[in-house]
Amino acid sequence: MYSTESQSMSAEPYDWVEKLKSESDREEAIGKLREILMRGLKGAFFKRGQNEAFCEDICQESLIRIMKNIDSFEGRSKFTTWAISIAIRVGISELRRRHHKDVSLDAITSGNDMKIELAVSEDDVSGNAIDQRAILATLSNLIENQLTEKQRTVVRALLGGMPVEEIARRTNSNRNAVYKLFHDAKQRLKSGFENSDFSLSDIESVFA
Repeated sequence: MYSTESQSMSAEPYDWVEKLKSESDREEAIGKLREILMRGLKGAFFKRGQNEAFCEDICQESLIRIMKNIDSFEGRSKFTTWAISIAIRVGISELRRRHHKDVSLDAITSGNDMKIELAVSEDDVSGNAIDQRAILATLSNLIENQLTEKQRTVVRALLGGMPVEEIARRTNSNRNAVYKLFHDAKQRLKSGFENSDFSLSDIESVFA
């Protein structure tokens, strides 16, 4: 339950959920939402070198997802804010998919080629920098020795920035299977860290 104050802060004069679910008002509501999404997408992706055709494609895909998941909207923010965030995620996922389209899965998941960016330089000898490198070394070791081959492939691909959809396509799998592998891998990695010299708070403070 949300407080009356929080509800009023996120309230909008236009009841999007009701209108989008209404057979009589749906077409008009979708038209209005499309305009809002296009403005948000252009603002986000024109500066990334994308054109209106790209935004149109992402807008259409986003509308489908929004309508499919409309019952999951909880009112924590304005509906338009929630909808635009979905559209931006769809757009970013598409850019990542295109980026990795011609990249071999073997290349991105190779143990030698796996790179995780840190927020410190190699020359930094502060305590925080040393902790980051030590935790990274522990993570790499756990990935190599505690995970199955399929789990390693998924974790390394995700750390390399490959979208879930692309991993599923490359492995002749599906999103749910990839998520299941990643979930199981995280549990193993968590157990491995719990048995190391680092506490969960240490890890969170370094990578926060």
